[in-house]
Amino acid sequence: MKYISTRGATAPKSFSEVLLMGLAPDGGLMLPEHYPQVGEVTLQEWRTLSYPELAFKIISLFATDIPSDDLRDIVNSTYTEGTFGTKEITPVRSLSDGIKIEALSNGPTLAFKDMAMQFLGNAFEYVLNKEGKQVNILGATSGDTGSAAEYALRGKKGVNVFMLSPEGKMSAFQRAQMFSLQDENIHNIAVEGMFDDCQDIVKAVQNDAEFKAKYHVGTVNSINWGRIVAQVVYYFAGYFNATTSNEQKVSFCVPSGNFGNVCAGHIARQMGLPVHRLIVATNENDVLDEFFKTGRYQPRTTENTHVTSSPSMDISKASNFERFVFDLMDRDADTIQNLWAEVASGKGFDLKGHLEEIHEKYGFVSGKSTHADRLATIRQVYEQDGELIDPHTADGVKVARDVREAGETIVCLETALAAKFDQTIYEAVGNVTIPRPDGLAGLEDLPQRVEVVKNDAELVKDIIRKALD
Repeated sequence: MKYISTRGATAPKSFSEVLLMGLAPDGGLMLPEHYPQVGEVTLQEWRTLSYPELAFKIISLFATDIPSDDLRDIVNSTYTEGTFGTKEITPVRSLSDGIKIEALSNGPTLAFKDMAMQFLGNAFEYVLNKEGKQVNILGATSGDTGSAAEYALRGKKGVNVFMLSPEGKMSAFQRAQMFSLQDENIHNIAVEGMFDDCQDIVKAVQNDAEFKAKYHVGTVNSINWGRIVAQVVYYFAGYFNATTSNEQKVSFCVPSGNFGNVCAGHIARQMGLPVHRLIVATNENDVLDEFFKTGRYQPRTTENTHVTSSPSMDISKASNFERFVFDLMDRDADTIQNLWAEVASGKGFDLKGHLEEIHEKYGFVSGKSTHADRLATIRQVYEQDGELIDPHTADGVKVARDVREAGETIVCLETALAAKFDQTIYEAVGNVTIPRPDGLAGLEDLPQRVEVVKNDAELVKDIIRKALD
């Protein structure tokens, strides 16, 4: 299996090469030359597999340059009951109204990002050790990616992590998870701005070929293909857990910001998983909802990006969206170059002529949730089902209820545990006791290490130079 860039000017690469790459040299994102096809016989065989076995089967279709025994070791050491708290890894439960939730937040940082990041950390260490290389990770987080990356990579041989986050925009729990880490290879940088500013800095550094090469800069943001492929696995697992036979179809509702999570669902559907619809749930930053309803994609400026109570979705430039549009445009790299030139100029683009294809061929629909909506949903689920869901998952449940068709089975992908967003939970249901896993008591009181900088890529480069030179 070889990988190509959405911009068309990068030579085909292996899985291991793409794993360490981040953005392609031509500014595009890497995708497999084709999606492996999974037929009825294979689906039936996979239905009874454990999560590690299923992950091995799926990832081995994409990571063809890693010997099977080595890949199995990586997967088996990643998806353990000790790390994820349950043998099932991603159990599916049902709310009283029939909406299902796939639990993806039982990892060390209580967010779905752990599902892919734990695999990525182990895969990184394997590839770097085998090739005698070092990589310096530069990432941006709106809340959960950063902590998941840092917990997956802390103390890993050959890896340093430089993680950007928007100053003061995450919850106190999210900040404490990251900033309290004292490992020497972890560097937290708070940028005065929004998440999109952090993301722009990462791209600016990635596009500085000389700096990137000299300092071996890689990324673990959702553009990293290793994360996408690991996320494909839990769509198959969720489908099998929500159905009794492969004749049934399931729709997935995905709280969306950077489009990486639902992009994995798109790939699973293209592989042959019986997915009826992929439901994109946004918060007030509804650029993607606007696209899937109108065909118009118009990313917003930092000034026009809302600070909300589901902060991990406070994103107005969806990095992974380019991967889907590449498929939508029949993988025409010239078209992608032109469309993203329009995005870079601030104009955006309009694909309303492709709406029927988007909805019918690719199964995408969308909806939006506001602060009042998520509070009402958290309250309703608590009163009716006796459980607390986090604000992002609430956005998903709200949108799933809005768009559900008669007889449709919808699985909402859980984003995080409620403990990460206590202030919003209290606002929704009052001063209740929010379950917090053992070992996380007093997290916010631990000493914190973070460097605050202005929104300037050169200042971030200086921090990297100082740490590595």
